[in-house]
Amino acid sequence: MPKLSLFSSKALPALALVFVLAAQLLTAQLLAAQQGSAAQPSQNQQPASGPSGSGSQNPAGQSSADQSQEPAETIKANVNVVQVFFNVKDKHGTLIPNLTKDDFEVAEDGKPQTIKYFTAESNLPLTLGIMIDTSYSQHNVLGMEKEVGGAFLKQILTDKDEAYVIDFNVDASLVQDFTRDVHRLQNALNKVKINAGYTTGPMPGAGGNPVPTAPARGTVLYDAVYLSAHDMLAKEVGRKAMILLTDGQDEGSQLKIKDAIEAAQKADAMIYVLLCADPGSYFSAGMSYSGEGEMRKLTEQVGGRVINVGNKFDKLREAFDQIAAELRSQYNIGYTPTNLKLDGSYRKLEIKNKQNYKIQARAGYYAIASQD
Repeated sequence: MPKLSLFSSKALPALALVFVLAAQLLTAQLLAAQQGSAAQPSQNQQPASGPSGSGSQNPAGQSSADQSQEPAETIKANVNVVQVFFNVKDKHGTLIPNLTKDDFEVAEDGKPQTIKYFTAESNLPLTLGIMIDTSYSQHNVLGMEKEVGGAFLKQILTDKDEAYVIDFNVDASLVQDFTRDVHRLQNALNKVKINAGYTTGPMPGAGGNPVPTAPARGTVLYDAVYLSAHDMLAKEVGRKAMILLTDGQDEGSQLKIKDAIEAAQKADAMIYVLLCADPGSYFSAGMSYSGEGEMRKLTEQVGGRVINVGNKFDKLREAFDQIAAELRSQYNIGYTPTNLKLDGSYRKLEIKNKQNYKIQARAGYYAIASQD
């Protein structure tokens, strides 16, 4: 099973240098060709007398296209557009459809912005990451997560969408790469297993046979979110979301929650957390459960939300139905910010509805130049 790399972008500076050198070499060659062409006297230049092949006479039988030594110039304009996907709800949490651009106002760092693009489409392509916690604390709920999660994928994905599956315990593993094949995604979910909670080692004096030793507990939740955002979603375009099936408790991540939030914001990816936990398993082990607070901090920053389902099959199914409805009922606003500096700084976003409906959107973005 392939493991995701935490810092797979370290090789990018060297690759960028190669591209820069290649571009400089190509520019020098084009300039040399132009200078050489300008230095040669024009011979037998005649206007074309008609369509190609209609009797125009060129030296040495060359066509007019062959004589042209001047490369065509392409002008590319980079327009910095901030795009925000969001949901609108009333005070009861009911989704509000059929609003228009005039119903909204947008501010960046407190300064009003002009909305240039607005859509209320529900069928835009979706890239979805399913992330499933397979640490030992999930052993009583993993079965229902597989079953309901598989049914959700069949319900939500269209032939324009794609998804992948990651599981995480003491490390994070990519179980299924990007695919539009729902059966492959369901099979990936069915393959994941609970981490047994033990490492193996040789027993002294017993011929080196492996036996269970100390527990290998861990839930690298923050690392998994970072990897999903940075390695999987950052280069994708359009609507992007992660769904985490977890109890929300991190143990053993190399990164912090702020790193996970920043990676998701830079990838423009929403996060939904379905809190799946069996309270009895915590109490019987003498542990306290406290994952919900951190998960709310995570989701509120990136435009998603937390749904607490416990160990109830029906609640999990209902939660997936709610997510499906929200992902298919998003508005999309685009604007060119008044602050045009692409300096990597964080910009706070605020979308207001004139009818005072609740807006579920990401809290901000990082002003980073496009990598296209």
